Amino acid sequence: MDCKATVEIGEYSRGGQTRGYNQAQDHDMGTKEKYVPCGIVDEETGQLYVTFGSSYKTSDFMVDNLEQWWTSLSITEKQQLENIQIKVDNGAENSGIRRQFLKRMVEFADQTKKSIQLLYFPPYHSKYNPIERCWGILERHWNGTLLRNAQTMLAWVKTMTWKGLNPIVKLSKKVYQKGISLTKKEMKEIEKRLERNPHLPKWDILIRPS
Repeated sequence: MDCKATVEIGEYSRGGQTRGYNQAQDHDMGTKEKYVPCGIVDEETGQLYVTFGSSYKTSDFMVDNLEQWWTSLSITEKQQLENIQIKVDNGAENSGIRRQFLKRMVEFADQTKKSIQLLYFPPYHSKYNPIERCWGILERHWNGTLLRNAQTMLAWVKTMTWKGLNPIVKLSKKVYQKGISLTKKEMKEIEKRLERNPHLPKWDILIRPS
């Protein structure tokens, strides 16, 4: 799971090439319409899930997308899962010390009744995260296309393929608030639910459902 760089909507060139004559702006004209892509790729099935948020990249945005992924699974798929292992970058919104993210992950474990293992990539190693390869395919897929509006953006993502499958794409208009955190007292209760690897306490965290 990871978020991609913000996508700006408009007549902007992103350095790619495309067929036909598509004149693009050569600099940012101060666009106001932007979207934050958050992706989840299932390494077993190859299915990619992408949600474009119109607000901020926050812990709540990322976990909301994780909850949407869970609800999209069939009852059989949920029953077959013994635990959920999530590989993530150690970013500001989802790090092993980000209080709001860890709180939401504890709630997610209780909701799914599955153990959640958070595995973090060390600094400068995010390129090894499987989702990064999906983002690379997307960049090559839409290449120099002018993403004039949200509909164009979503249509292009829906036609890319990863391991022979088209991604499941959604657009979120939910507004997220930045800077949400927990008090030390609240975090102390959350910390009781976290089983941190003694050798990698910030990089390998197990959360069991209550």
